[in-house]
Amino acid sequence: MLRVVPRAAAFAALAVAACVPQSAYEEQAVQLEQARAEAAARQAEIAKTQAENRWVIAGDLLFPEGGYQLSASGRAALRQFAPQLSAVQNVKVVVYGFTDDLPVGPALQRAGIANNLDLSSRRAATIVAFLETQGINRNILSAKGFGETHPVAPNDTPEGRAQNRRIEIVLEGPGA
Repeated sequence: MLRVVPRAAAFAALAVAACVPQSAYEEQAVQLEQARAEAAARQAEIAKTQAENRWVIAGDLLFPEGGYQLSASGRAALRQFAPQLSAVQNVKVVVYGFTDDLPVGPALQRAGIANNLDLSSRRAATIVAFLETQGINRNILSAKGFGETHPVAPNDTPEGRAQNRRIEIVLEGPGA
């Protein structure tokens, strides 16, 4: 004799067989929350370490508009970093240059700067040269320009473009 089990009863039996005891569920939820807290703590530690080893300086403070020669205020600002940088050991000091997305002007083009990548590279190299004059070991210094790539703000407002015109001085390596 063939016995027919109602569909609802079959689903109920399947659901009961697949259930996890409430205590096991709660234990997993606690473990998940602990893992999230540990991950957040690690992320905060990483952010703190990165913040301690990276200085971001507004390009408008360092250079005249559309230029790559250090301004007097730019030299004064960089002098503040020189003692900290001369004290580091076993690190590489990398100066990264960034620009907004506006094309370089005719004056810069006449000076041999074809685009924002050239401008950001020239600005980073200018910072490196200045740091050398402040007693920073040239063997630990390097410069890299990124042009308008890696923006930190939209380029559709003057404020956003100003945020994107920046220099980052980063300590890299085992001693950082």
